[in-house]
Amino acid sequence: MTIEVDLAAPLRIADLRAAREPITVRITPEVRERLTAGRAFLAEVLGDDRAVYGATTGFGALVGYPGRADQRDQADNTLAHLGAGHGPDLDPDLARATLLVRAHSLARGASGVSPHVVDALADALGTTFAPAMPRLGSVGASGDLIPLGAAAQALRGRGHAYVYGDRLPAAEALHKAGLTPLPLDGRDALALVNGTSLTTAAAALALDRVRTSHRVIQLLTCVLADLLGCDPQFLDAALLDAYGHAGTVAVGDTMRAVLAGTTPSGQRPLQEPYSIRCTPQLLGAAEDALRYADGVVAADLRGVSDNPLFFPDGDRVVHGGNFFGQPAAFAADLLTTVLAQLGNLAERQLDLLVDPVRNGGLPPMLAAGPGRQHGLQGVQLASTALIAEIRRDAMPASIQSLPTNLHNQDIIPLGTQSALRALDQSRLLSLITGSLALGLRQALHVGARPPTAPECARLLDALTEAIPPIDPDRPLEDDVRRAAAIVESLAPAPLRTL
Repeated sequence: MTIEVDLAAPLRIADLRAAREPITVRITPEVRERLTAGRAFLAEVLGDDRAVYGATTGFGALVGYPGRADQRDQADNTLAHLGAGHGPDLDPDLARATLLVRAHSLARGASGVSPHVVDALADALGTTFAPAMPRLGSVGASGDLIPLGAAAQALRGRGHAYVYGDRLPAAEALHKAGLTPLPLDGRDALALVNGTSLTTAAAALALDRVRTSHRVIQLLTCVLADLLGCDPQFLDAALLDAYGHAGTVAVGDTMRAVLAGTTPSGQRPLQEPYSIRCTPQLLGAAEDALRYADGVVAADLRGVSDNPLFFPDGDRVVHGGNFFGQPAAFAADLLTTVLAQLGNLAERQLDLLVDPVRNGGLPPMLAAGPGRQHGLQGVQLASTALIAEIRRDAMPASIQSLPTNLHNQDIIPLGTQSALRALDQSRLLSLITGSLALGLRQALHVGARPPTAPECARLLDALTEAIPPIDPDRPLEDDVRRAAAIVESLAPAPLRTL
């Protein structure tokens, strides 16, 4: 069944996930009325010879010079000079999510855009069409100009695009998808590119993935504690309430529910290593940080990122900076910090699990026959490499401002880089948690006690059914991905939120 997205309703991260496949984008009469009114007001403003950035002027640092008189030429002028992107194409799924975010922003009616532009975005999303957008080129200050410029050109039949996963010349892709090239004037062209829709889409999808991994690590920590026979007092409700942090309390609620029914072995130390004992505090701090990112992404998804904005009721054209992606830049950098520490935790838990000194006497590397077999040795090496990659790339992008554009853009947020990096690293984090899940499945095979908490048993039953024991050794990359998918499907939702 095709999913429907209503442009009059708040946009959700689930809508962006759904956009990887063809979706129905509903343009309600309310939205069409807003678009028509905004377009009519633009015509009035231009008829009064008022200056409107990008419609009557040059762009960026050249705003003091007149633009082209013919508005179709002005559209060409807008997009041609932005054809300067580099690097590989962005994932087509992300490109489609970007189109949906842009359609929702334009549908607010404050951009003075032609209704047929939003129609074209909706039509494209109803097919498998995805513009080929270069990864490199945006500084996130006047919006995602260069990648969005490539998207606008693809909708016009220029450049390249994907249909059914095949990269084709854009004109051929449009024809194959049953679409027609999009006609644009100067305001339409600028409205398509002068916003942070790529940054917003990437930050939203990264947040979604990090939240999933956050829930996964809560679950896997509980399974680890159960298999080892740990005393669950580190999750005591009174203890965590006394800590005073809302995220820690919420995480504690969730983890106690997963560990309900567990029986300590009585053979563990009085105090566990921090990778078990301090997990509610670590994961709780992550929850608090993720709630901040939730708010930023929600605001970006409902907001208008463009310049200028048009307010027909007040007869005003307002020039400003609503294309400046600083909120998402800070939020995405925070996401990277959070996911790096989540990866640190999962990698350390895997290290604990394969170490016979700390795992309760299970064989080293969880090998079924140490020496003749090597169990999780390769998987642990790869996990160490993955967390090193995440940590190496964790420097905040939002503080790396460089002046550009003849000092018109004399400070820039670099939110696009922040968001794309967070999305990339969130995929690596999933591989680390999949590695830990595979280790827990193998631990059961080589002598760990059966889980005593029903929820922990449910996860291990699912892993055991889908993944055979590592006995003898075999390549494990597919098993890591399979384990990641299983635990992501079973990870619990939080029990308490603000």
